Amino acid sequence: MEIVGRKHEISMMEQFHQSGRPEFIALYGRRRVGKTYLVEQLYRNRLHFSVTGVIEGKRKDQETVFMNALKRTGYAGPTFKSWYEAFEILKGILDGKIRQGERCVLFIDELPCFDTIRAGFVKAFGDFWNDWCLKHPEVMLIVCGSATTWMIKNIIDSHGGLHNRITHEMHIHPFTLGETEQYLLSKGIEWDRLSIVQIYSVLGGIPYYLSLIDKNDSATLAVDHLFFGRDAELKNEYARLFNSLFKTPEPYMQIVGMLCKNRRGMTRDEISSKMPGKDNGHLSGYLDNLVECDFLRLYYVKDSKGKKLKKTGGIYQIADSFTIFHDTFLSSPTTDRHFWSNHLGSSKINNWYGLAFERICMYHIEQIKQALGISSISTEYYSWRSRQMESGAQIDMVIERADRIINVCEMKYSEAEYSIQKDEDMKLRNRVSAFREESGTKYPIHKTIVTTFGLKRNAYSTAINEVVTMDDLFK
Repeated sequence: MEIVGRKHEISMMEQFHQSGRPEFIALYGRRRVGKTYLVEQLYRNRLHFSVTGVIEGKRKDQETVFMNALKRTGYAGPTFKSWYEAFEILKGILDGKIRQGERCVLFIDELPCFDTIRAGFVKAFGDFWNDWCLKHPEVMLIVCGSATTWMIKNIIDSHGGLHNRITHEMHIHPFTLGETEQYLLSKGIEWDRLSIVQIYSVLGGIPYYLSLIDKNDSATLAVDHLFFGRDAELKNEYARLFNSLFKTPEPYMQIVGMLCKNRRGMTRDEISSKMPGKDNGHLSGYLDNLVECDFLRLYYVKDSKGKKLKKTGGIYQIADSFTIFHDTFLSSPTTDRHFWSNHLGSSKINNWYGLAFERICMYHIEQIKQALGISSISTEYYSWRSRQMESGAQIDMVIERADRIINVCEMKYSEAEYSIQKDEDMKLRNRVSAFREESGTKYPIHKTIVTTFGLKRNAYSTAINEVVTMDDLFK
């Protein structure tokens, strides 16, 4: 099956393959995002050694799968007694396989799983790279891990034997809307783009979740079958997701739950004030890890003088559509197997679609810039909140451009052309006015609407300078 999307990643991997030197490549990203699929499709029938760690497996489980992988490469000797011995066996096997000028591709998937308590895996693995791989320019070692925090701490930012040993790192992100459309088409699913936006609002751009859609289902039926039906495959995915990513998932789930209740976002200090004392000392690490795993987005904000505040003054927001969906509709159990179909059109679902669409837009900032014709212009984008408590004014996306123009963006979900009414027009005018006053900017401000089917012409639409549509987000 042809790889959908991932053009940049494929191009980079091909460059690394042709480099003519030892390569140590670390791929990381959240569970189900397609890391393994990318490597296996790129190097199908070209892997000299491949092994996958057992999620939540014990030391014996990890040793067994590694031993089985050695046997698949031709080893017929006794079981190894330590990880050092395991890698010595692997060296011996590879010594007989290496051919000058021909890439020797090694793939260790779910690498963090092998690091069980007191196993000594990381040190033995580091010695394998330093003492053997570096001496063989033919070697291309690829490692993957869903436990993003472990990958960053122990491999990418290692202070031990693997310090500065990674030659390349690649963060595999969820699909964009355009890639999602391509993927669904590859499965024979021909939905209109509103349906794709709706399913993206639920599943995000996670390939595995998308792969579970029955091609005979509509977007509505797909949600019922995946989350509310008998034996629904994704009903319990949320808890599994956090358990697979973090050794201590509780504080992470607490932060995410807090931000689900404060969907406009919170600063680090605001989050800290609601965290238990024992977790506060690790809060920065928790937040960084959640950003790396694509659960949160950190938006920097500016003060009344127009200066960007330091990281602690930034706004953390829930970025993951799947998380928002779970918090809204699955945190309380229901026995209705057709919940989504039966409640379609309700205010709860409509309001949620509005919030989900905002998050989709924020993930597609490059597509928005392209639609505005400013892809080649240097920009800075951020969120803004009024420092006047009584105002409560907030702008979710401000695009500050090098050509001295500012786009103030409003995101509006609608199943038809969006119609601005008098009260909404006034609210937008007041937000822009507060932003201009508090930021002190002298630049022209372009009021910008990002909506599904464009803007309906009426008495208030003329105040909008630029319109970005759903179709633009698919490019």
